[in-house]
Amino acid sequence: MKSINQNTRVFGLDVMRAVAIIMVVIGHGSYMLNDTCIQGFPFIRLIDGVDLFFVLSGFLIGGILLKEINAKEEFDFRSLRQFWKRRWMRTLPLYYLVLLANYLVVRFDFIHEDFSQFNWKFFFFLQNFSKPFAGFFWESWSLSIEEWFYLTSPILLWLLLKFLNPKKTFILVTFIMMISPFLYRIWILNPQIDDFWYDAIFRKMVLTRLDSIAYGLLAAWICFYFPRFWTKWRVLSAILGTLLMVFILHYEASNSGFYQQVIRFSLTPISVMLLVPIAHHFQSASGFVARAITHVSKISYSMYLIHLGLVSAVIRDHFPPTTEIDGLLKYLLYWCVVLVGSTILYRFVEKPMMRLRDKV
Repeated sequence: MKSINQNTRVFGLDVMRAVAIIMVVIGHGSYMLNDTCIQGFPFIRLIDGVDLFFVLSGFLIGGILLKEINAKEEFDFRSLRQFWKRRWMRTLPLYYLVLLANYLVVRFDFIHEDFSQFNWKFFFFLQNFSKPFAGFFWESWSLSIEEWFYLTSPILLWLLLKFLNPKKTFILVTFIMMISPFLYRIWILNPQIDDFWYDAIFRKMVLTRLDSIAYGLLAAWICFYFPRFWTKWRVLSAILGTLLMVFILHYEASNSGFYQQVIRFSLTPISVMLLVPIAHHFQSASGFVARAITHVSKISYSMYLIHLGLVSAVIRDHFPPTTEIDGLLKYLLYWCVVLVGSTILYRFVEKPMMRLRDKV
C-alpha cells in the first residue's frame, strides 16, 4: 500500500492545480483581449480547468478517506463528522465570505448581474443541484458539485463498510459515484437543447457531474492498493491521457448529441486521471519557478472564488476599453488584482482557518 501523504506537498500535483486555475482565469478574462494584438490568446484549445480540479480533489480526498478506513477498526459516524469538519473548515469560511461580497456588489448594482437569482439555496449548495442556475455567482457551480460529493460518498462508505472490507467498499462507492451521473445524463438527454442550456444543465449541474470527482477516487484507490502498478505504468498512462485529451479537444460534435451530453463528461476526467500518476511521481522541485507554481497552487481556491464576479465583472462594467492599449492594460490589471487579492485572502482567511482546523 502506498500512502497519499496529505501533509507534504507534491510538486507535480501543484503543477496540475496551478495549470487548472490559470486556464480558468485565462478563459474568463479572454474577452478583454478582443480587438487587441493578442486576441484569441493563448491561441490553442484548452481543456476545462475545472475538470483538473475535480480529479485532483477526488484523488487527494480519496487518499484521506482510504487512510481513515484502513487505519481504524471501525469507520464510525464520529469519523464522518471529523472528516466533514476538516473539509468544511477549509472550504466554507472563504466561500461564505465571497458569497457575501457577491451579494453586496450585485445588490447595490456595482456589477450588472441578476440579483433576483440570489436565494437561500446558495447557503446549502443547492443552487444547481437538480436544476440549472444563471445570473448570480456563476462560478459557485463547481463548489456545489464538490460539496455534495464529499457529503454523499463518505456516507456510502460508512454504510457499506458494515458489509464489505475497505478495499471492496471503496471501489464499490467509486463505481456508484461514477455510474449514477452517467446514467442520469442519458436519462435527461435532450437533442433540442441550445448551447447555453447545454452548459448550464449537462456541464454545471450537481447530478450530472458528480462522476468527474469519482475518477479521482479511482486514481487514489489504484495508488493506495497497487503502488507498483501505479509507478511502473505512469509514463504509458501519461501518454494515453495526453492522446485522449488531444482527441477530446479536437473532436467536433454538436452539443445536442449523445457524445457531448453523455460521453465527453466521462472521457475528460479519465484523461486527467491518466495524468495523475506521473504528476504524483514528481514529489519536489526547487527554484523561483517552482516556488511560483507552488504559490499559485496554494492560492488557487481564492483565485477561483474571486476572479469572475469580484474582478472580471467589475472591470467589465466599470472600465470599458477605448483603445487596444486599454484592453491589454485591463487584462494585466485583471491578473494583478486576482493574484494579489487571492494571496491576501489565503494569508488572512484560508491559512488561519486551516491552523484552527488542525487544533480542534
